[in-house]
Amino acid sequence: MDENESQLNNLSVAHYAVGALTVVFACMPLFYMAIGLFMVFGEESFLPDTEQVPPEFIGWFFFGMGLIFFLLGQATAGCVIASGRYLKQRKNYTFSFVVACFSCAIFPFGTILGVFTIIVLSRDAVKRIYGRL
Repeated sequence: MDENESQLNNLSVAHYAVGALTVVFACMPLFYMAIGLFMVFGEESFLPDTEQVPPEFIGWFFFGMGLIFFLLGQATAGCVIASGRYLKQRKNYTFSFVVACFSCAIFPFGTILGVFTIIVLSRDAVKRIYGRL
């Protein structure tokens, strides 16, 4: 196995690891969803008499934004994991390249992974492996 094949295999494993970390960290918005639901449906008896209850739309806003960020995070994680699978199978070059560019926004591990993936996928020898040259 030559160096490019070995690096593609290593990148595949790294994509699985970063994808798993992204799945875990993308669950953090679930707390905001819970806070939002508590604000909408929670008991008011826990508040002191001087406290005002926030408007209901604030709770729905927390819930909605939490849901959006949760779904975006899980979709991103799914794309990173799928890219790892495609790197292992040596197919969908463009998908893996685009995911590598987007994963640079997942600081710090995604940034490192994205940069190395872009470097490896930009080589002519790797493009030949994918049948792009």
